[in-house]
Amino acid sequence: MSGAGPGARGALDGLRSPYPLGEALPAVYADDELAQRFVTGLDAMLAPVFNVLDCLEAYFDPALAPADFVDWLADWVGAELSGTEPLAVRRHAVATAAALHRLRGTRRGLAEAVRLSFGVQPEIAESGGACWAAKPLGPFPGSPRAALHVRVRLRHPAPGAAHLLHAVVAAARPAHLPFTAEVLTGVSTDSSSPVPEGN
Repeated sequence: MSGAGPGARGALDGLRSPYPLGEALPAVYADDELAQRFVTGLDAMLAPVFNVLDCLEAYFDPALAPADFVDWLADWVGAELSGTEPLAVRRHAVATAAALHRLRGTRRGLAEAVRLSFGVQPEIAESGGACWAAKPLGPFPGSPRAALHVRVRLRHPAPGAAHLLHAVVAAARPAHLPFTAEVLTGVSTDSSSPVPEGN
């Protein structure tokens, strides 16, 4: 995802510098109108810098960071976002990115990534399985042909929903597993249902 914010943080009207340069000039420039007006322009450019530095810890908290900086944070932590999600979803994605990276490649991690992007619980069918037996040489669980199918049911899917689902599943699935993904129109899956446990 590429950040949607501006390339640089701009000046803010009415924001005063806590350290005016005019007061720090040598005394000979105290009554120099040209020098004072010149440094006043510099104060207007530096005021946002001081403001950011004074609040720097808030910029790295996804709950408090400005909206455009949340998009930068999403790039930094590798959040799986398209950039069109509501701000609250983007903040949540940044806050949970580290936990999702730990779950990447598991059923639970895949379900969480899809639910984060679409707000609904996906239907996941996979070929793998696990079991135990008291005797050796028992049948292997699951299917010998590796496969993964992810289905999402949405009431009103967006035009690019199928492409987004494909991208999310490709990023969150086990790397060796071939997959298919589909978006169906219909009653959406309950987003409050619990996430399946990881494999």
